[in-house]
Amino acid sequence: MPEDYLAQLFSLEGKVVIITGGMGVIASAMTKALANVGARVGILDLSSRRAEAEARAARMEADGHPALALSGSVLDRQDLLNVREVVLARWGRIDILINTAGGNKPGAIVSPDKSFFTDLSREAIEDVFDLNLMGTILPCQVFGETMAAQKEGCIINISSMAAIRTLTQVVGYSAAKAGIDNFTRWLAVEMARKYGAGLRVNAIAPGFFVGEQNRRLLLNEDNTLTDRGQSIIQHTPAGRFGEPEELLSTLIWLCGPGAAFVNGVVVPVDGGFSVFSGV
Repeated sequence: MPEDYLAQLFSLEGKVVIITGGMGVIASAMTKALANVGARVGILDLSSRRAEAEARAARMEADGHPALALSGSVLDRQDLLNVREVVLARWGRIDILINTAGGNKPGAIVSPDKSFFTDLSREAIEDVFDLNLMGTILPCQVFGETMAAQKEGCIINISSMAAIRTLTQVVGYSAAKAGIDNFTRWLAVEMARKYGAGLRVNAIAPGFFVGEQNRRLLLNEDNTLTDRGQSIIQHTPAGRFGEPEELLSTLIWLCGPGAAFVNGVVVPVDGGFSVFSGV
């Protein structure tokens, strides 16, 4: 066994990564980690965040990490095709896709004072399904096609505790994320069987991490726990929320050669939330 064998298992030297929702809190931590293990990173987010993405890419380039700011919607196939063309023109290949784009809408939530029968918005449910599920499927189609032609590539989707355990209120988001779990397994089989064992599709299911979209659900203005936040902590054996950096070792493992025989799995990173009955 070579001296640097373990380092090789977790190296992404020269790999080309596209990360959707690239300016989010978790995606930002992932972007830095990917660059630090040698990847060339395309940061894809909406055109409204282009300036932020360009600033981040410039900082990474200044630090010696190849990076590219990319603009487009994960729900617009032509946008994604344009992004693919830009990345291939710059780096010649696409090795890894990480789908972090997603989110929720108030109309797709049944809060304690609302009724499932009369207050749930069809339009909001459809928007949440589109953003989370179709916003994962479409990038897999566009960027996965390049991977299939290469006979090599890795896709990482982002699941949720809402897909694993029943969470009150978040009906639309839960169903969409459950769809991502099923789609991850389906696509893992489809890609490997049709295009070769060098194609892998897996997912990470984060526990509760404080981000832009859920901050007010979990924390009050003074950063004390909301009732919902307190309930989550009580059902998390680790007794705290996660930190974005705690997703990174799982991400690097799944993307790298050390996980070459890992395909179609959803890995919880949740402080034990998914296995605790509350008793």
